[in-house]
Amino acid sequence: MKKVVFAGCGFLGDAAAGLFFKAGWSVLGLCASEESAGRLAGRPYAVKAVDISRPFPAPPDWLQPDLVIHCASSGKGGAEAYRAVYRDGLTHLLRAFQPERVVFTGSTSVYSQADGGWVTEESPAEPDRETGRILLEAEGIALAAGGIVARLAGIYGPGRSVLLRKFLDGTALLEAGGHRWINQIHRDDAATALLHLAERADASGIYNVCDDTPCTQAQVYEWIADFCQRELPPSGPADMNRKRGWTSKRVSNAKLRATVWQPVYPNYREALPGLAIPST
Repeated sequence: MKKVVFAGCGFLGDAAAGLFFKAGWSVLGLCASEESAGRLAGRPYAVKAVDISRPFPAPPDWLQPDLVIHCASSGKGGAEAYRAVYRDGLTHLLRAFQPERVVFTGSTSVYSQADGGWVTEESPAEPDRETGRILLEAEGIALAAGGIVARLAGIYGPGRSVLLRKFLDGTALLEAGGHRWINQIHRDDAATALLHLAERADASGIYNVCDDTPCTQAQVYEWIADFCQRELPPSGPADMNRKRGWTSKRVSNAKLRATVWQPVYPNYREALPGLAIPST
């Protein structure tokens, strides 16, 4: 039985760990605290509280697993948290477990393009924020180990969608006309992409993990407004202080699709009926 260690069992990690378990993998999930591990009590896979930001010993029976997947989150932290969780955390995982393969879940935010054009894995990744540059450092560690980097677009799914939440709580704005391009991926599609890449022996390098349909902010809010039978949000200024910078690009998933993967939700509009919408 193949063995996989998930570092980070949050919104994506928990879903992916369950998917790997159903596919026949032996799964160990690592959480940052005992409290987090406690919330996962009853999962069909093993869970252990480990602070990956510090050196730690791996459980003896989990040395040299087939795969380690780093999908831990820095939460709302800045550069210091990014270094601890992403760069240092990945280093500590590799040293502790000595896996045969590693997958690092990065972010399409490392593409700083703002001209609305298409970007692929071959496009320059020159983030203008320190946090983005730290993600690139972590990517370099994974690639140097012969691993895979999955650059994830904005993740949404059941009970979690930043754009839907802002629309419903009245804080949404069509920023500078709503022309900025947005790239997203449903959590369940991101999870299947991780399993798909893990089970392909020829997978290597960087893959953009996003749906088939980049759309403008205005398009997303038009879909939501139509679904909720409400008016569009008002116009407002662009937020140039976004945590991962102001970008506007269309991210291509062609390389991932060429491995015979495709998303169940090719665009955000098709996923809307399955998103839990809180009462307001």
